[in-house]
Amino acid sequence: MLVSDLFALSTRMFKARTSRTALTILGMSVGIGAILFLVSLGYGLQRTLLEKITTSDSLLTLDVTPEKESSVLLTSETIQSVRDIKGVSAVSPAVEFKAQGKQDDLTADLSTTIVDPLFLRLNGAKLENGDLKDFNDDNPADIIVSSSVAKIFGKTSEEIIGGELKLAFFIPKGSSGDENAEGSSSEEAGLDRIESDVIFRVVGTVNQEDNVAFVNAKAVPNLPISRYSQVKVRCNTDTDMATVKPAIEEKGFFVSSLSETVDQANKIFNVIKIVLMLFGVIALVVSAIGMFNTMTITLLERTEEIGIMKSIGASDTTISLIFIMESTIMGFLGGFVGVVIGWLEGFIFNGIINLIASRFGGEQVNLFWSPMWFVITVLAFSAFVGFLTGVVPARRASRIDPLEALRYK
Repeated sequence: MLVSDLFALSTRMFKARTSRTALTILGMSVGIGAILFLVSLGYGLQRTLLEKITTSDSLLTLDVTPEKESSVLLTSETIQSVRDIKGVSAVSPAVEFKAQGKQDDLTADLSTTIVDPLFLRLNGAKLENGDLKDFNDDNPADIIVSSSVAKIFGKTSEEIIGGELKLAFFIPKGSSGDENAEGSSSEEAGLDRIESDVIFRVVGTVNQEDNVAFVNAKAVPNLPISRYSQVKVRCNTDTDMATVKPAIEEKGFFVSSLSETVDQANKIFNVIKIVLMLFGVIALVVSAIGMFNTMTITLLERTEEIGIMKSIGASDTTISLIFIMESTIMGFLGGFVGVVIGWLEGFIFNGIINLIASRFGGEQVNLFWSPMWFVITVLAFSAFVGFLTGVVPARRASRIDPLEALRYK
C-alpha cells in the first residue's frame, strides 16, 4: 500500500469524527502548551538575568585584586608581569580616588574610579543612559557617573547627560591614591587636594546606588599613582582562563571571574527548568491517556472495517501503520497547536507583567524566551508521544481475526 493511501486512511477519522479528534488534539495541546509556557519562563528569566549582569567580554575576564593580608601590591611592574602571561589578551587596571564634585551651586563628595575605556567593557557595564562607545580616548574629558550622582545634583539620569561636572581630586596624606578616607567631607578627612576644578562632561549613567564616577585616566595624567586597587585581565579563550587564573594566583593575588557566577546561575536555572517541565509533563501524561482512550475507541469502531481490509489482502503491518500514523499525526498536530497556545499564554502574561511594571515605574522585560531547538524538540516529542499511544491499539488491530471482525457488531 502506498504511503499516500496510508495517509488518506489515517486521516479519514479527522472528517468522520471531527469533534472527538479535535478535542483529543486540544487535550494534547494543553499539555504541550503548559510545558512550553513553563520552560520558556525559565529560559526567559535566565536570559534576562544574564543580560543584566554580563557581556561576552566579561565572561572571558578575570578580576584581580591584592590579598588583604599580602604584601604583594598591584604596581606597574606586577601588572606587566600579568600582561606577559601566555593567554592574556588585555589588561585594564583601575585605581580609586576620593573627589569632590560640583555642578551648578551644589557640591558633593564622590568616589572616582580612574580607568581606561576598556575597563568598563571588561567589567560588563550596562549603561542606563548614554552609549558606552562615547567613553573613549578621543574625548578623555567624558565621564560616566552612577544614577545616585544624578540624584545628588537634583537631576534624573537622563537630565544629567551632557552636563558639565567639576571634580577636585584628593588622596589621604602620605598615600598614592589607592586608599579611601572616611569622613563627612573630603577636606575634613585629612586629605590632600591634588587636582582642582577639572571639568568633565557626563556622557552616560550606570544604575548604581554608590556615588561613583568613572574617569578616563588620560584626562588626569598628573594624578600620583603608584599602585592600583584592581585589574581586569581578559583571556583569549575559556581554555586560557583555566591556565591564566592559577598563574596569577601564584603571584599572590586574589582572582575571581564572572564566568564562575554565571556557571552557578546556569546550574540553578537548569534545575528550575526541569522542575517547571515536570509540572507540564503531568498535564501531558493526562493528555496522552486521553489520546490512548480515543485510539482504543477508534479500534472498537473500526473492527469490522479491519476485517474487510484483511479479507481483501491487507497485511498486519499495513493495519498497524494506519493506527500508528493516525496517532502520530494527532500528536504532532497537538504539539503544533500547543506551541501556539504556549506562545500566546507567554505573550499575554508578559504583557500583563510589563503593564503592571510600567504603572509602578519599573523597567519592561521579556520574561519568556524559547530557543528554536527547544521548540523543534517539543514538536518531535509530541509526535513521539502520539506514536507511543498508538502502538498498543495498532498491535491489537493487527491481531484481529478477519472472521471475528466481520461478525463484530
